[in-house]
Amino acid sequence: MNSIPLKGIVSYPVTPFRESDGAVDLPALEALIDRLVAEGSHAIAPLGSTGESAYLDDDEWDVVADASVRRVARRLPVVVGISDLTTQGAIRRARFAESLGADAVMVLPVSYWKLTEQEVFGHYERISRAIGIPVMVYNNPATAGIDLSPELICRMVAQIDNVTMVKESSGDIQRMHRIAQLSDGRVPFFNGSNPLALEAFAAGAIGWCTAAPNLIPQWPMRLYEACVQGDMVAARELFYRQLPVLQFVLKGGLPTTVKAGLRVSGFDAGVPRQPLQPLDQAGTDQLRALLQRLAD
Repeated sequence: MNSIPLKGIVSYPVTPFRESDGAVDLPALEALIDRLVAEGSHAIAPLGSTGESAYLDDDEWDVVADASVRRVARRLPVVVGISDLTTQGAIRRARFAESLGADAVMVLPVSYWKLTEQEVFGHYERISRAIGIPVMVYNNPATAGIDLSPELICRMVAQIDNVTMVKESSGDIQRMHRIAQLSDGRVPFFNGSNPLALEAFAAGAIGWCTAAPNLIPQWPMRLYEACVQGDMVAARELFYRQLPVLQFVLKGGLPTTVKAGLRVSGFDAGVPRQPLQPLDQAGTDQLRALLQRLAD
């Protein structure tokens, strides 16, 4: 297995859609990736929740994955989001991402039936056996309907060769403490809950997987740098300055609010795919005011 020095701010681009026909807007996607790279991201992670992966058909998913990896062009590591109701479908996507040159995959287990821990373990084990690049476990019970316990996560990292790291997005800081405790600090974990960024870095997170750089790129970067340097006074100030934007984006739904914020800033990424709805005018005005306050 090839390992990658993944850490820092892992940025999640939205998937832009053309308003004329609802198709994926590849030129806009490429321009957005260029922006995220230029503005200091440490890695790019297409096809996560922010990228509306669940609302793409297989052909669209392949096109977005291919365009994203090609556009990054080895300037940064690329972590492709993988989720599918079937293990077979997830393996197909993981193999395709690896064939494109992705550096890692981030696997979110989703299910119609409630999965047992052994079924979740088997899902990750089969995906990991099928590829030769690292697998990031992604725990996001709010979107997946499956809550991976710290005990299960640490067991998978210990017993499945390619599973090497975790993105913890439950919103419970105790999960991160428990992962560190169970593994004696050996399991690298990333924060996936924006309002927990400060606490997560204090708990030992090696990175922050976030859509925030689409809208406020310098703020997550500066927070990470302050935490790495051990300047918690500066880190607290930087965090609380950006917290209202982070809270708004999370509460309003990532594709909806990020696309609205991009439009406010002059970048047209279209609107979310139905059944998601664009942010209403009152919400857009509130988001504009929050972004302007941060800019001032």
